[in-house]
Amino acid sequence: MVDFSEAYADNSIMIHRRIQKDITDSLKQFPAIGLIGPRQAGKTTLAKMITDQLDKPALYLDMENPQDLQKLGDAQLYLQQFQDHLIILDEAQRKPELFPLLRSMIDQDRKPGRFMVLGSASPSLKRQASESLAGRIAYHELSPFTLDEISDEKYDFHKLWLRGGYPESYLANSDDGATLWIENFIQTHLERDLPVLGVRVPATTLLRFWTMVAHCNSQLWNASRLAESLGVDSKTARRYLDILEETFMIRQLQPFFGNVKKRLVKSPKVYIRDSGLLHTMLKIYSYDDLCANPILGASWEGFCLEQIIALKPRKYDTYFYRTQSAAAAEIDLVFAKGLKVEIAVEIKYSLTPKLTRSSINAINEVAPQKTWIVYPGEESYPIKENIWTLPISQISRIFE
Repeated sequence: MVDFSEAYADNSIMIHRRIQKDITDSLKQFPAIGLIGPRQAGKTTLAKMITDQLDKPALYLDMENPQDLQKLGDAQLYLQQFQDHLIILDEAQRKPELFPLLRSMIDQDRKPGRFMVLGSASPSLKRQASESLAGRIAYHELSPFTLDEISDEKYDFHKLWLRGGYPESYLANSDDGATLWIENFIQTHLERDLPVLGVRVPATTLLRFWTMVAHCNSQLWNASRLAESLGVDSKTARRYLDILEETFMIRQLQPFFGNVKKRLVKSPKVYIRDSGLLHTMLKIYSYDDLCANPILGASWEGFCLEQIIALKPRKYDTYFYRTQSAAAAEIDLVFAKGLKVEIAVEIKYSLTPKLTRSSINAINEVAPQKTWIVYPGEESYPIKENIWTLPISQISRIFE
């Protein structure tokens, strides 16, 4: 049986993860499953929860554990002993030479549920796996906790918004405890995790850059402005941004280009993906601090955006919409199939949310089937035809 004694130290609190059923279903169909997401988001814990419910034994191997690496000195000889197990490889991108072997083992016995590959560097893991496991692996992304996952507790989106969704932060005994954990997480990510992934940028430089991005949260990416402030060129600034995106720290939301007749914004909008990270980097340590900070609206936008995208069905692509014309048109989120926008979402931090002229212009231009205005209230009601307000507690209705 699997031994998670080192990988999972505290199982006193188990929060059901939304993608657990999807992964279990994929294990019945695909020989390999890729579970990606930021470090400390709960991938190992989720793997334990899944294996506890399987009718087969599991083997857990951590590519950061010297003892496990030693076992894989002759990986083929070692792994062949466990052909009836689900073999879980944590931080698999750190041992890329395993992937051709996994392909060979799968092709020899192509039954479902043979391997689960966990990784915290999305492009690195996908590139390595796609070269060897194309057609044999299904990917799932695990984000930190989201609202629907904590709804069994006392419902309080303010706590999740302030602390973010990393389990150790959200479940901390106090806001100060959450802040301390996040500060250590940031330091570890910069000083240990990124160098192991081959990133050769001084931690102090990346921290300055990351903090600058935090101050620009929810704004259009301006490479030249950040590069000048940091004393580097725009290509270097872009490389820093990509590093943080590839390790799930930031999100680049691309603009929608469905209307080729309009002069559209081409730069992405940039968000710190976890609100707890954003607040700690900006020295916001309590809900009162947050309410008094000028970044309140931008923080709310980023928080709601992550909650909504986490619920998005695979069939939709996610964008924002903004024109550069005199009659400006802008809306926070659009969900499209191909070139057709089906859903638009505007995010407002107000108990009496209203659409601006630019939002109305955007809705008229992209013509969604329905528009939602997500806000921190408690009631959903229509504003115009096919335009409804929506409390954040009801955001699952967006994709119904």
